[in-house]
Amino acid sequence: QVQLVESGGGLVQPGGSLRLSCAASGSIRSINRMGWYRQAPGKQRALVAGITNGVTTNYADPVKGRFAISRDNAKNTMYLQMNSLKPEDTAVYYCNALANWRENYWGQGTQVTVSS
Repeated sequence: QVQLVESGGGLVQPGGSLRLSCAASGSIRSINRMGWYRQAPGKQRALVAGITNGVTTNYADPVKGRFAISRDNAKNTMYLQMNSLKPEDTAVYYCNALANWRENYWGQGTQVTVSS
């Protein structure tokens, strides 16, 4: 079992920055991949960024060059640095962990609102 707790969401003006954190606990060693997803009202949950084995990263096209995913193994924490935020980035952001290449775990979500 893996438990995930997100933090760092909030209200920010367009062009601003936020950093999301996802603290993992439980069977940490079983985690193969972690990622951030987001879900805006009326839309499906979609991948924002992922990191595999703590090294390989991938990003959705809308956030490339603006967002950066990282993982601190010593703190069992994953981050999403979000810069140059746009109103269309407004969504609930979820932390995800894939363990044993077959078990999906989710955090409770954190709201990010980009508005002036």
